[in-house]
Amino acid sequence: MKNTRAVGTDYEKQAAEYLETRGYHILEKNFRCRMGEIDLIAEEDGYLVFIEVKYRAGTQMGEPQEAVNFRKQQKISRAASYYCLRHKISPQKPCRFDVIACMGGEWTIIQNAFDYIQ
Repeated sequence: MKNTRAVGTDYEKQAAEYLETRGYHILEKNFRCRMGEIDLIAEEDGYLVFIEVKYRAGTQMGEPQEAVNFRKQQKISRAASYYCLRHKISPQKPCRFDVIACMGGEWTIIQNAFDYIQ
């Protein structure tokens, strides 16, 4: 049996492959800094996209995307700011936050899942 991190890594890899078939160009996987972590960073349709990957085996814990609560959004937002600063990305570059959720083998992409949170 795989531990939670190994399962998460497997689903992040699958999510990246799925997103690439949908026109996303994956720039980075598992970006980590003091502010938090971003599962996937991609470019899609002119946007820099910060993507959270969520997986659930069933609905007993709710829909996967429901796990991206305010606190998680805040951490992702801060990590995204740091990523942009570190990579000298222009403040004019359009960015968005997507969530890709997998449940029962079905993938759902939620574009603009949340706004940047200070």
